[in-house]
Amino acid sequence: MRVVKILAAVAMAQWLAEAALATCNPHSLRLAVIPFKSVEQMTREHQPLLERLSQAAGVPVELVLSASYESVVDAVVSGGVDIARLGPASYILAHRRDPRILPFATFTLAAGPYTPAGNHYQALLLARADGPASLDALRGARVALSDPASTSGSLVPSVEFAGQVNMPLARYFGALVYAGNHDKALDALLAGRVDAAFVASERADAYLASHAIAPARLQVLWRSAPIYYDPYVFSAGLCPTLKARLRKAMLETPEALAAFVASQEATGLVPVGHQEYAGVERMMALTPQP
Repeated sequence: MRVVKILAAVAMAQWLAEAALATCNPHSLRLAVIPFKSVEQMTREHQPLLERLSQAAGVPVELVLSASYESVVDAVVSGGVDIARLGPASYILAHRRDPRILPFATFTLAAGPYTPAGNHYQALLLARADGPASLDALRGARVALSDPASTSGSLVPSVEFAGQVNMPLARYFGALVYAGNHDKALDALLAGRVDAAFVASERADAYLASHAIAPARLQVLWRSAPIYYDPYVFSAGLCPTLKARLRKAMLETPEALAAFVASQEATGLVPVGHQEYAGVERMMALTPQP
């Protein structure tokens, strides 16, 4: 019996060693993101990053465009993807499910009509310039959110805005509509399908620029406190050596990723850790876990 146990232990150790080796020598890697733009544009813009990561890893890196933040969280937690760009709130969702998932990089942002330069942005409540001009005027109105797992398009309004008006969103507004992402929420607002929309300030900046829309067509009725920008995270199963090579590829030699960074309306990539998202984590503790 003792011999059987010893053999079983040896077999298990060998299996674990082989599994660890496999994660350090994958045939390919997968990077998951939410499509803020068209599939063609996202694919084109990410080519410099994919090439840089492929060189560092020594294997091809594939871009995976997911339909929602929840699907990216599921993929990175399960190991279906190796790297993911998450929103602050969706990162906390992933970290809750596997505390080994930690952020390692985020963007610094270019200044825009709604966002100052730096690595913070804000949740905004926007209305059309000819629409309701105050929060009181929006009571009972139809308002767009983006994605249930979005930080600025769902979590922050549900906690910070609701706390300011001392009322849940569903009671303050007449109807809440999940548009799917920030751009679709702005589409709905400008088309008159909703009276206001909660969106990320940096996505609003990018939307105005890409659609050649003057900021004067919109008005800001509310701003949240500053929020650290989207983190990149590794799947917990990726080996430390490979993580270090990929982290170095993204954070060192910034000129190598200058084209990619510019395409994201950003100015650089900088290191980040869990502590930068502690405020979001505290806010999420006030809401029911999914």
